[in-house]
Amino acid sequence: MRLERFRHIDWILLAAVVPVLGAGLVSMYSFVGVNNFFERQLLWIAIGLLVCLVFSLLDFRVLKKTYAILALFLFSAGLLTLLFLLGSVVKGAQSWFHFGLLAFQPADPMKLVLILLLAKYFSRRHIEIAHWKHIFISGCYALVPFLLVLLQPDFGSAIVFFGIWFGMTVVSGISKKHLFLVFSAGVLAFIILWSFIFVPYQRARILTFLHPLTDVRGAGYNAYQSMIAVGSGELLGKGIGYGTQSRLKFLPEHQTDFIFASFAEEWGFVGVLLLLLCYGIVVSRILHAATLGASNFETFFALGLAIFFMTQFTVNIGMNIGLLPVTGQTLPFMSYGGSHLLTEFAGLGILMSMRKYARVAHAESMKNEFLGI
Repeated sequence: MRLERFRHIDWILLAAVVPVLGAGLVSMYSFVGVNNFFERQLLWIAIGLLVCLVFSLLDFRVLKKTYAILALFLFSAGLLTLLFLLGSVVKGAQSWFHFGLLAFQPADPMKLVLILLLAKYFSRRHIEIAHWKHIFISGCYALVPFLLVLLQPDFGSAIVFFGIWFGMTVVSGISKKHLFLVFSAGVLAFIILWSFIFVPYQRARILTFLHPLTDVRGAGYNAYQSMIAVGSGELLGKGIGYGTQSRLKFLPEHQTDFIFASFAEEWGFVGVLLLLLCYGIVVSRILHAATLGASNFETFFALGLAIFFMTQFTVNIGMNIGLLPVTGQTLPFMSYGGSHLLTEFAGLGILMSMRKYARVAHAESMKNEFLGI
């Protein structure tokens, strides 16, 4: 009877996450010098798995209620605003609340809240989504966290918020004409950001993306060292604990932003392929859950969660191999840190909770959605 309570757990998905978690732990364990990354990450993983389990047992159908999601959104936006008064500055960005030995980055759970909000919005308007006003209104929702994190400044999280909104807008059934308008708006927004918002070091990072070797001792140093680490791994890697770029501390932030480069140096091309395979299974299982959604809300949430992971994955690995600017974005389930890890596990927990009622009659669910019940 007890096992019956856990039938909704996607064990294949969790089995694919475990090697990614292990890859991060092994990479951290191989670092030299005094560090507590391995022990602390092990603790965060244990807490994250517990969060995933607890969330999977809860009934999240309450999130279909407009007042519940709006309350979460306003609370999360309030925390992001409060950062400007009480937040701590870390590496030039005022993005963290510090509580003694613990630190919390409210931008991470806000990504999950935005997915829920957009899932609710699009699920009730999917028939008339072709109307441009729904793209505009949903964009306004995403604009709130986008601007709040951009002003910190946290360019990496801003990209993720934009990626979540853009991706969910595309899968909602937007027309090609509207897609072009959205793309044009994005280009215009970038021009405005470049002219009035971006600080000098952010502009330097983007320019370094175009010519990474022009300033290897300055703005291009991180990207250059990361490319060296990835390339030196070759086919089979240098072996665990023998990655010179991270061991000799040439590679900065090797436990967070550049943990992929640390892993690639020690495990090589074969190890990277296995890592990509695990991420592919995770995303495919999330997309499979989207096909089982009891209503459009569950389907859109699963799609949004997949877009969230793919955006962070693409941004992080892209900057590690020199294809994208360095934005300070973590690699899902692998980078060191509690805020992003708990958010990712919470997302999986909500997804699995929704699997419990995936067989609920679609007709009744759709009726309730459109009536706003």
